[in-house]
Amino acid sequence: MIRKLYTFFQKETVLSISVILAVFSMFWIKPDHTYISYIDFRTLGLLFCLMTIVAGLKEIGVFDFLAEKMLSKAHGTKAIVTLLVLLCFFFSMVITNDVALITFVPLALIMLHKLPEELTEYWLIKVVVMQTIAANLGSMLTPIGNPQNLYLYAQADMSAFALIRLMLPYSVVSLILLLFWIRFAASKAPKMSKRNDISLSFSNTSEHHRENILKSTANRKTEYLIAYLLLFAACLLTVAHILDFRIPLLLVVLYVIIRNHTLLEKVDYSLLATFTALFIFIGNLGRISQFSHFLSSIMTGRETITAILASQVMSNVPAAILLSGFANNYTSLIIGTNIGGLGTLIASMASLISFKYIAKENPHLRGKYFTLFTVIVAGIFTVFTFFTVDFMYCTVFFPVTL
Repeated sequence: MIRKLYTFFQKETVLSISVILAVFSMFWIKPDHTYISYIDFRTLGLLFCLMTIVAGLKEIGVFDFLAEKMLSKAHGTKAIVTLLVLLCFFFSMVITNDVALITFVPLALIMLHKLPEELTEYWLIKVVVMQTIAANLGSMLTPIGNPQNLYLYAQADMSAFALIRLMLPYSVVSLILLLFWIRFAASKAPKMSKRNDISLSFSNTSEHHRENILKSTANRKTEYLIAYLLLFAACLLTVAHILDFRIPLLLVVLYVIIRNHTLLEKVDYSLLATFTALFIFIGNLGRISQFSHFLSSIMTGRETITAILASQVMSNVPAAILLSGFANNYTSLIIGTNIGGLGTLIASMASLISFKYIAKENPHLRGKYFTLFTVIVAGIFTVFTFFTVDFMYCTVFFPVTL
């Protein structure tokens, strides 16, 4: 029993800690009817819908198909590397940073192993590290890019345009840094002859096999694709405050139960449970007046740096939920939790996805991966620190309207 609990704690550390905190808080604030008001059902409902829809699109191969089509047009190692990194950057804006990495890191590992051995050794760690960073950077631009944006965006009752406008300068700087790094890394790569360089194309056999599969299930996949896209559009309308969240939630649940109930097994329920536990913990803390006043006084005027630092030890999603209970400056919290996700390996739970892929397939490269990740993130983190100070100063004259 103890071993099972320890294994679960190792696998779901953030969830376990969140539940422990929620349970401990119940000793001070006994469970009552007020508990239900703690829960942000809109955020939980939207997260569930988005995770289900994205799982469905992934299941029918939409992302693989788009990635392969784009990669098949690229010629040369530098072009392939650029696409692999930018796929994570741009797709994360729509399908979240976690899903972007789950989709494109395995694809990158397959592609990079088609390189000559010398190039594979040079690029493997670098590309996966930059995919990880690109997914975190890209996701911060939109309300649905990552869970903390979705939550804080709803709490602030801001428009999607306001959030995009707030984070656009950071996204532009991010893209420039990514492209600069790719160019710099390519200039240091081992020189290979054109014949030994890579021009990725997918084999005729694989393509033929894939076409046969698509033909045999064409009608079902077409139905799924249309349905998932319509449901996704309903979610976007909810994000834009046009539809009530219960409408897409009901539609998603009914459609999936009737047409493809296996998708329900692919939802990240641990993330939903983590949110729920943290809602209870924060709600209870808010009812302890001494603690609430103390934390609020500490955070006042320091929301961004507090969010950045808190993200390093508890990850940026829990940090967003925790700190939002004691600060109303959501603009600073959004900036802080997004930048904070670039710190330690646990600052964004999405970063652990890539690390697990490397640890599983190339365990001897874990140390090298961690070192390179830390060095590159430190550089980007430094740039953003100076940029944030200047940007926050500029917002005094050009304020972002929520």
